[in-house]
Amino acid sequence: MQNIIDIYLDMPPVTRTYTTACVLTTLAVQLDFVNAFQLYFNWELIIRKYQFWRLLTSFCFFGTFGFSFLFNMIFTHRYCLMLEEGSFRGRRADFIYMFIFGAVLTIIGGIFVQMVFLGQAFTVMLVYVWSRRNPHIQMNFFGILSFTAPYLPFVLLLFSLLLGNNAVVDFMGIACGHLYYFLEDVFPNEQHGRRLLKTPRLLVWLFDDPPLPSVPEEERAGGFNWGGGAEGVGNQIGNENENGNANEHR
Repeated sequence: MQNIIDIYLDMPPVTRTYTTACVLTTLAVQLDFVNAFQLYFNWELIIRKYQFWRLLTSFCFFGTFGFSFLFNMIFTHRYCLMLEEGSFRGRRADFIYMFIFGAVLTIIGGIFVQMVFLGQAFTVMLVYVWSRRNPHIQMNFFGILSFTAPYLPFVLLLFSLLLGNNAVVDFMGIACGHLYYFLEDVFPNEQHGRRLLKTPRLLVWLFDDPPLPSVPEEERAGGFNWGGGAEGVGNQIGNENENGNANEHR
């Protein structure tokens, strides 16, 4: 039990928060604390009845406990974790901004294609962004298919079709992921491109660690080699040890 708790606490905060919200929401439905009809995405109820919680709960419910729920949760946790610990390491505000941007795109798409729950499309978006940022990783799907990472979202789409799920959901996730990838990774590197998805300063202030203050050279304390790197630090320690030994022999 302690090992499970340690694994849970070792998760990066965004992944831990979203995964926990998904599990608790599903558990609440399973135990009849709430009804799934109170959670699904309905734009009319949101804007006319002010049921704004549906903007969040529609991302957190993946159906009752079963194979589909387990499959979706494994993918959600895995690729959210790898993004947060990979290309977004040390950039928590940027990762949260990607969450917000992806959620807004998914909501807009949900209005037009009438998706009931948005979590699966959001998961596919996470998978798509990860796959494009890791193009050379070899993947194996249930020991049947071998391919490189960029094909993974389309393999998931094929798998959804085989299970009889609505392919529009996966298409929506792929479209949202591609738009984010293009605006964040492709367009800024074009000849006349620039970064359009710059993270708001408020998010940086709220979620990123403050930068370490730089100390001007003239204000640095004496007796320490600030710019010498590991070798300078080692020489400094060695000199202090030599001075200490000399003082002991006096």
